[in-house]
Amino acid sequence: MIERADEHRTDISSLTQRCSTLNQLKQIHGYLLKLPFRNFAALTSLLSFAVASTNPAFFCYAEAIFRNLRRRTTFLYNTMIRGYVQSNKPIEAILCYKDMLNDRLIRNNYTFTPLVKACSMILPDFRLMGLLVHGHVIKLGFCPDLFIASALIEFYALNLDMGTAEELFGEIPVRDVVLWTTMVDGYGKMGDVEKARALFDEMPERNVISWSTIMAAYSRKSDFREVLCLYRTMEESGLKPNEAVLVSALTACAHLGALAQGLWIHSYAEKCKYSSNPILATALVDMYLKCGCMKLALTVFDQMHDKDSQAWNAIISGLALNGDAMKSLELFDDMVLSGMQPTEATFVAILTACTHAKLLDKGLSLFENMGKIYKIQAKIEHYACVVDLLARSGKLEEAEKFIDEKMGGIDEGDANVWGALLGACRVYGKVETGNRLWRKLAKKGVDDYGIHVLAYNMFREAGWDAEAKSVRRLIQKKQLKKKPGCSAIEVNGIVEEFVAGDVSHPQADDIYRILYSLLCDVSRSITLHEYDETSST
Repeated sequence: MIERADEHRTDISSLTQRCSTLNQLKQIHGYLLKLPFRNFAALTSLLSFAVASTNPAFFCYAEAIFRNLRRRTTFLYNTMIRGYVQSNKPIEAILCYKDMLNDRLIRNNYTFTPLVKACSMILPDFRLMGLLVHGHVIKLGFCPDLFIASALIEFYALNLDMGTAEELFGEIPVRDVVLWTTMVDGYGKMGDVEKARALFDEMPERNVISWSTIMAAYSRKSDFREVLCLYRTMEESGLKPNEAVLVSALTACAHLGALAQGLWIHSYAEKCKYSSNPILATALVDMYLKCGCMKLALTVFDQMHDKDSQAWNAIISGLALNGDAMKSLELFDDMVLSGMQPTEATFVAILTACTHAKLLDKGLSLFENMGKIYKIQAKIEHYACVVDLLARSGKLEEAEKFIDEKMGGIDEGDANVWGALLGACRVYGKVETGNRLWRKLAKKGVDDYGIHVLAYNMFREAGWDAEAKSVRRLIQKKQLKKKPGCSAIEVNGIVEEFVAGDVSHPQADDIYRILYSLLCDVSRSITLHEYDETSST
């Protein structure tokens, strides 16, 4: 390699492109240092190649070269700033810009695009840094640059300052699809899905990322029916979905129970060779479990080559919710044996499994090991699982003591925990304990409708009429109301969603007629003998 470099002293750049190891890069650098004259252009080429490489060792070596240079140019500074951003080192990128200012070098449009990106990466703690960089952009007259403007809009969108982002957006005469998508994403992350949709509909051109962005916006608002509508519209437009789009669609299928649509998406993912994507595979596992298809979920999970904690958590929690707690515990052991570190979500899932199976000792043991062995600090969700576990096992006094000692009593954030304990008091007929808990909750001023109803039913069933009437008057006084239930039905691949008592749905009559027809068909297909055998399940 060195001999060839000696023959082509002026053509180092073509040689660096063939570097595959750090030693080869060092050989070329060493050769340049031995030359009787300093070929600065060749050294710049070497540095640029090292920074652009995906090899982390190359970039570390480039840092060392850059730090020891006596002469630095605007191009070299821009290269290093971009390299720091690509290496996920935003603070170093900003410090590099500071050194550039100290060297009194000219800044150009190639300086600010990665620099603004670095400021976006350190939000929200260093918001002021981005504002200062924006000030430099204005002072130096680079605002019209499309790439810098796009980076600034992304910065303000991530900072949830859509007013400034929209002002910048309006000043750009020629907007590309990236700018439009950035604005849609900003409003989507703010939760303003109406504004995001208005911009999306106004876009003169849309790519697959644009569709993925608007679907993610609706998914954040839990409007999963609209997510599937957008997915179908995208398919009809002839645009090929990517993995992100399919994940959003599968998440919607999981929440709506749209199994037929989920099966079709799975088939499409297999056809496009997307199913090896771990995020997409995890979404498939979650979708099948929420649709009650445990065998399909396990099949997808077993076929995954790279199982991360998200995949393990999905299968463990899904099986627990489907009633197969023992399989959840078995998979938890497999997770630990595979070397995967359990997370906070893992323990919520496995404690929930113990609760459903009433495995009191196992659940308490896992809770203790969570901190001792796995060094995971318990949070409100884990405490709630233990309280529910104790309550469902009839250990009401122990559950109350656990709340007082471990959780510090009642506060606004754990009203649901006390509600679970109150419900157990009703189930086990511990009205005295339930009455004491209710008075604590009432004194705290908890306004949860479900807790009030639990207390009312407990008192009424126990014959404590005065207390029951008192709770009922409190519900009326506070004007507490139950949130209406929401249901969905999938017919011929179309998902219709409606709430209890809603007759304003444009297809409400059709939906109820379909439901009635399905029930009649099921009734006719089951004989009396079959009903007797299946009713026990």
